[in-house]
This record gives sequence, C-alpha cells and structure tokens, in this order.
Amino acid sequence: MDIEKVVNLAKRRGFIFPSSEIYGGLSGFYDYGPLGTILKRKITKSWYEFFVKPEEKIFEIETSQIMHKKVWEASGHLKDFIDPLTQCKKCHSNYRADDLIQEKTGLLVEGLKPEELTKIIHEKKINCPRCSGELSDVKIFNLMLATDIGPVSGDTAYLRPETAQGIFTNFKNIISSMRATLPFGVVQHGKSYRNEISPRQWIMRLREFNQIEIEMFFNPKKENDVPNFKEFAKTKIKILKQNGNPIDISAENAVKEKIIPNNFMAYFLAKEFLWYQQLGIPIEALRFRHMGKHETPHYSKGNFDLEIKFDFGWKEVVGNAYRTDFDLTTHQKYSGETFAMVDDDEKVVPHVVEPSFGMPRTVYAILLYAYREGTDRGWEWLQIPPKLAPISFGVFPLVNKDKIPEEAKKIYKTLKSNYEVLFDDSGSIGKRYARADETGVPFCITIDYDSLKKKTVTIRDRDSTKQILVKTKDLEKILQKLFSGELKFEKAGKLVK
Repeated sequence: MDIEKVVNLAKRRGFIFPSSEIYGGLSGFYDYGPLGTILKRKITKSWYEFFVKPEEKIFEIETSQIMHKKVWEASGHLKDFIDPLTQCKKCHSNYRADDLIQEKTGLLVEGLKPEELTKIIHEKKINCPRCSGELSDVKIFNLMLATDIGPVSGDTAYLRPETAQGIFTNFKNIISSMRATLPFGVVQHGKSYRNEISPRQWIMRLREFNQIEIEMFFNPKKENDVPNFKEFAKTKIKILKQNGNPIDISAENAVKEKIIPNNFMAYFLAKEFLWYQQLGIPIEALRFRHMGKHETPHYSKGNFDLEIKFDFGWKEVVGNAYRTDFDLTTHQKYSGETFAMVDDDEKVVPHVVEPSFGMPRTVYAILLYAYREGTDRGWEWLQIPPKLAPISFGVFPLVNKDKIPEEAKKIYKTLKSNYEVLFDDSGSIGKRYARADETGVPFCITIDYDSLKKKTVTIRDRDSTKQILVKTKDLEKILQKLFSGELKFEKAGKLVK
C-alpha cells in the first residue's frame, strides 16, 4: 500500500497535520486536527474500557512531564537510554545505525555494539540514502531531552522519555493515599519525549508522542495469581520466538512452557492481541516478538513487543517488559526512601510487569488498515470501526428548501446529544456521501420530502453503500443497534433499490 495516499487523506480530512507547517515544519513533531483529536480520544476511551474498567485495583495518575535529574540517574536513562548514531561524511545527515542496516539488508541488529554495527555497514557497503556518501563509524547518542529551569542556567532537568518513572517516584504516595494492597496497577496516559536521531515514517518515529503505560505491582512469590487470568488464559496469541520460529499458543501454555515469564505478563499479552483486533487490525498482521537478550532494555528481565505489519514491515506498537523490582530498588537507593510493602505478614519490594502502548503508532495502524482505494465508488474511504469513527453519523437534507433543512436540523440536534454528528447541506448528495466516506462516517441519514409526508428517513451504510428506509420515530433506536453491531443493516429497515 502507498502510505502517501493515507498521509494525504489524513491531512486533507483533518486527522493529522505537520507541526509548524507554515514555517517549513519541525521534524519528529505532528499536530492532530479536529478529526484526529476525536479519533485519539475514542481510542483512549476504548483502551480504558478494555484494560482498566474491568479491574478492581488499577489507579490512574498524571505526573509532570519535566522531572528532576536524579530521577533519570536512578532509572539508568542518563547512562543507558541510547541509540547508535552514524553520520554521512559528505552531507552530514544523521541516521540511527541499526534501523538503517535493517532497512537496507533486512537484518535485525538492534542491541548490537557500535563496533559490530560499524563492521556490518562496511561489509554490506551501506552508504548515505540521501547522497550516497560514506558513513562514519557508529557512536552512541543519548535520547534524553534536557531543559534549564529558572532564570539562571545550570539547573538542569529532563523531559520524560517515558511516563513510567512518575509512577515509581509516586509509589509511596499512591499506596498511602489509596490504601493499596498487592497486586495493584497504576496507569498513566500522557506525553513523552525522545530526541530521535532521524524521525521518519510519518507518525511512526517521533520526538514527542503519547504513551499509555500500566505498571502492575505484585508479590514475586505470587507471580501467577492474577485475578482475571482465567477469562483470557486460553486466548491464542502468535509469538515469534527468539530462535525466529513463530508459534500459535494459548496464554496459559506459553507460561507453562516458560516462554512467557509469568501469568501477569501473559494476561496483558492476551488482552492486547484481542484489543488490537477490535481496532480493525487483522489477526495475520499481529504478533509478539520475544526480544533477545542483547535487545532487552537494561531494566527488564524479559520483553515481548507487540508488532504490527505496516506498509514498510513489522514494527513495535506495544512494549511489554518484566521490570522486576529494578525501578523501586534503584529509587530506594538514590532517594533513601523505603518502598517495601507488607503482603502476607512479609515485607516485599513488589515486582512489576509493564505494558507500554504507543498511541501514534496505534493511530497509524488503524488508518493504514482502514484505508480503501475506492476504485468501485470513485473515491477513497476509511473503514474505521464504528465505535472509533470520529464522526458517528452524517445528517443530510436532500434539498435546502420546503422545510426539509429544518427537519434535518431537528434530527441532527437529537443525535448530537449522544454522538459526534456531521450536518452537511452543501453540494449534491453524492458529493456529501463521498466526503463522509473519506472521513470514515459509518452511517448517513438523508431527510427528503417523504420525511415530511410519511415521517421516514433514509440511512446509508458506508461499507456496502446500501440504503434502507426507516420510520423517523425509530431512527435513534435503530442507529444505536447498528452502531453497536446488535442489528444487521439489511434487517434494520426496508431496502431502497
């Protein structure tokens, strides 16, 4: 698929704009337009309903995006949050070395040492993609973004590269204020910042992005005592093992066979696999990759990346890490605070399983798999799942006279109290359908002369372009059932030929 078509549609219809575009743009930064903002909000709402609401003990917090330097010393980010950098000797363009090697050769080399990456670049004769110039030896680049606080320089703090550390530094405040007992989780949704070497691939690799992270705290002696695990234990997931062999296996069996370290990790992997299918991502485009030891972050005892197959290949969208007690223990050491909890009359520093969701990459995947060329209808369109569609319904008066607009406005206002609704009275009805399709509107309601005489309206289905006739008094109830999937479109009213 040509991703440029998706990018152009997303900009034209108000989903995503390049940031600071009137001044030439700023690499690694994007703005969400009116429809993109609604889409992102609906994705987040769906996430909360699936991952948070069913749980008894998951608390939400919101912490500062700028944090004390010592936070990042303790977490290891100032030392270990790094990427390999190579620079063109001719045009001075910068590239992340492991990504460049993978793009040019297909080799998965994330986590290799700088000298190993340098050797591959020379052996494979990889040159600068822009000017074909020779590339420099690979060196290490820290991704942290620093800022000076106050009127006098020298008081340095950092923009957070992940939302997780705000949860760990507030650990004592949370267990005290919420009277938390193990196991429990803490979730945070917000901005993170990484000084990426070479942002690219639209909203895939950014310098500013939204994350949703859960830190699930538990007693390591009870790593398999997950309250709701039975509900998802038999969920089949696809795992690309460290030896490169893909397997389909249930969540519970993956733990029994010691592929996944514990039930807490397996629980989240199963739920993620199901949730992304609800977002419209086909099952064949989803897999978990068991990361090798050289790829695993410094804080983790086991990582499983949920990868989606994009137009350019497979890429991580959710990082799942078994962080053990690394963060709490190091913050204990650096701060002098005690983070031990009492569980079964025993003091324990909890272990942590962390699923970390990348929101822009999720948006990218949804738009990619929702995009349709529309050669049969003459225009592009988006088959976004109805619950995620930024605009739920379109309301169109057939003509702008004879009290038809007034009747259409009444219906529009009634629906708008519970849904995002578009009112469009400009141009032919065909052009209005086309505009609605391009923005992913699932159902459009047309008000005509029969709406005044017979009290009926026409509903058009985005996916099939079929139309049905229904009574105006039944409209809201029928739309609700169509929207939820409770009612099939062809059975919702009289088919219009």
